[in-house]
Amino acid sequence: MPRSAVILCSLLAAASAPAAEKTYDLVVYGGTSAGVTAAVEAARAGRSVILVSPERHLGGLTSGGLGWTDTGRKEVIGGLAREFYHRVWRHYQDDAAWRWQKREEYGDKGQGTAAIDGEKRTMWIFEPHAAEKVFDSMIAEANVPVVREAWLDRTGGVAKKNGRIRAITTLDGKTYRGRMFIDATYEGDLMAAAGVGYTVGRESSQTYGEQFNGVQKDVRHHGHSFPDGVSPFVKPGDRSSGLLPRVSPEPPGENGAGDRRVQAYCFRMCLTDAEENRLPFPKPEGYDPGQYELLLRVFSTGWRETFSKFDPIPNHKTDTNNHGPFSTDNIGFNYDYPDASYERRREIIAEHERYQKGLMYFLANDPRVPDDVRQPMRRWGLAKDEFTDNGNWPHQIYVREARRMLGVYVMTEHDCLCRLETPESVGMGSYTMDSHHVQRYVTEDGFVQNEGDVGVSPPYPYMISYGSLTPKKGECENLLVPVCLSSSHIAFGSIRMEPVFMILGQSAAVAAGIALDAVLAVQDVPYPALRERLLERGQVLEWTGPRPARARSFAPFSLEGIVVDNPRAKLTGQWQSSSAKGPFVGSGYLHDGNQGQGEKSALFRAELPRDGKYAVRLAYAPGENRAANTRVIVRHAGGAAELRVDQRKTPPIDGLLIELGVFSFKKSLPAEVEVRNNGANGHVIADAIQWRPVEK
Repeated sequence: MPRSAVILCSLLAAASAPAAEKTYDLVVYGGTSAGVTAAVEAARAGRSVILVSPERHLGGLTSGGLGWTDTGRKEVIGGLAREFYHRVWRHYQDDAAWRWQKREEYGDKGQGTAAIDGEKRTMWIFEPHAAEKVFDSMIAEANVPVVREAWLDRTGGVAKKNGRIRAITTLDGKTYRGRMFIDATYEGDLMAAAGVGYTVGRESSQTYGEQFNGVQKDVRHHGHSFPDGVSPFVKPGDRSSGLLPRVSPEPPGENGAGDRRVQAYCFRMCLTDAEENRLPFPKPEGYDPGQYELLLRVFSTGWRETFSKFDPIPNHKTDTNNHGPFSTDNIGFNYDYPDASYERRREIIAEHERYQKGLMYFLANDPRVPDDVRQPMRRWGLAKDEFTDNGNWPHQIYVREARRMLGVYVMTEHDCLCRLETPESVGMGSYTMDSHHVQRYVTEDGFVQNEGDVGVSPPYPYMISYGSLTPKKGECENLLVPVCLSSSHIAFGSIRMEPVFMILGQSAAVAAGIALDAVLAVQDVPYPALRERLLERGQVLEWTGPRPARARSFAPFSLEGIVVDNPRAKLTGQWQSSSAKGPFVGSGYLHDGNQGQGEKSALFRAELPRDGKYAVRLAYAPGENRAANTRVIVRHAGGAAELRVDQRKTPPIDGLLIELGVFSFKKSLPAEVEVRNNGANGHVIADAIQWRPVEK
């Protein structure tokens, strides 16, 4: 064994032997990337700290297969998070790290930018074992004691007095005393056991006045929805034959309604096509090819995007993620995970593993899979040199969301979309508000569809409030929560990125240190002092780059009546999204690119609350290049009315809306407006439709 490895092992061994009955300045619960940065920050600051980890391996998803880093704008990743990516860069500077591939063969493909930034000495794409090595070395060098596979006793393992946690006890009966605590788990178990308020699932769109929260039927931002016409029934088209596996019989709920459903989980698989390092996909125990019948029906439509998210990481490996209508996301099988017992969580994880292993075996071996998918899939397999103590399978399931604290400040889409000034920044996010599908259901037309997929990008990086890391003061005064932080469902879709967790873990530890020194509740930490110390640590707290001028935007909920925005329109043909010119409803509008006349349409369908007359209005952003003869069809109780709209002219109502007329509608009949580009003499704009009730 190399001398460096011996030294590292010695350090790790020493760091794994905590002193008995010691009271630590800081107890960090959770071995995620946030837990590591929190513990390292505290130790480097001279605090006594212990990392109590339910996991055997440190790093969470970052070392668990998510090597294709979801970074957003790398400029706002500072502090220990940037140090992590620098250490990854150092790892791959060693020729010995390139075992299965020459570095020059790997290339430099990253997510939007280069994977290897030589000028900044950072690397953003990496193998799972490389990430774990970096985390372990950071912990060892800081002399942080680590207790692994230590599970909180969630029923009686949190001792509180006068609003403060005094100690936590794990299932093996060991107690860890502390002055400050950080819950860095994906599940928020310490937070919940300490009596801190939280929520699970999606808030309604009305809770925080958000457009993209709650049920999002017909929103199809990422191409992960079923093509039209795919039957969910055992005998296609025959409801009496019953549903195929993995289709819910439950109705999806009304658009904008809240529920307790959470976005789908999966494993981020590390696959390889290096023959010497490849393990063929194993046939899992209990394998049932019938579980994948829906995928065969997707293939029958001509869909061929199986390999689109085999994102390359070094050494002929991938970070393979969900892609398409039926993929690695196990939709609808995780709803009870956030609050579930440990035993029940193990069952859910096992179900996900069985499903995903079965899917890969099915794709590589079932003769019904098209040859142009099955034969290439047989060249792939699990990497023999990854997750070696877990059958080469990731040790961490992708918990995209679980509990979310109801803290001092709730982050919402308004923060992520930079619609307001977020107070007391402790870090920044910049990634798309990304929600994976939440449910798979049967449409009214008798077809299968997914629901919950949303992808909306911030205009520039946004600030994350210190108040989102702190519980309400009456609930707990010495706990910080950098992972299951206070956020709405859709805002968490952006915040939940691993670099952000690292940033917030470090910031939480800095805040805990100030609270310790001044003997304060975490809620009373003076922000000027916190800000100063965070900047000293290299954190980025505000965006100083360009801020694109924002066109005037109207939130759908701010308009009277029933408003259907373009993300809910049923589209025919390829439309392009834009927010270059306003005003518009929501986050932007669609246009046809002034191409494919007669091939494109946008159908807006409303569910009206009652029979009656409604003024129907069309929203569009005007411009000189618009069509002066945009075709619009209004379908109402009396039939259909066809109109032509000059979209070069400024709409008369708030510069946003033009009234198409007053029509009678029945609740039982579809209320539809269709925008088409037949014969258009310019760009056709499809933004939103408003149905405004008219007094009788």
